[in-house]
Amino acid sequence: MGYHIYGIVTRLVCPYDSSVRIFYQALLLIPCTAVHAAPRVCHPATEAARYTGKDICIAAHIYDIAQLRDGTRFLDTCSPETSDADCRFTIASLPQDRRDAGNLNELRGKDIELRGTIHSVNQRSLIYLSNARQLHGGAEKFRPNPALLAGFNAEQGKAPVHDPSLSGNHHFSVFRASH
Repeated sequence: MGYHIYGIVTRLVCPYDSSVRIFYQALLLIPCTAVHAAPRVCHPATEAARYTGKDICIAAHIYDIAQLRDGTRFLDTCSPETSDADCRFTIASLPQDRRDAGNLNELRGKDIELRGTIHSVNQRSLIYLSNARQLHGGAEKFRPNPALLAGFNAEQGKAPVHDPSLSGNHHFSVFRASH
């Protein structure tokens, strides 16, 4: 009799040596390791400054939500007893992210876990909430570097950067073997 993998006899399906059997057994272990992976570590908002420039998870309580005239929303993570000068962490959601970030008013009075890159602005730590998936461990919205897009128009039919290897009229190839 062969080896059984989910009721399938491997000797009848794959009559190879033990390396194939080991491959299939390892393939079966992948879902098990994903289930038993280490839980996500969320750092308290008070420690955010230690992680400037890093993509991490922050655990915070949302006390209030303020909105500026331009539509920028700030999620206040400091208690009403904490002065503005002593509040060292905030969450901001820009107007252009309103649709993707969703209704932030639902977060008022709740404890949240938010993934994002920690920025330092005026001696405060800040995370931009650009997409609702950040509240579930997902990544921030991708924003292309505008300096790299300068002068690029997709309708021009050319690459946004000059790369000699992309042009068809070069005289030599660096990948050509020398004899």
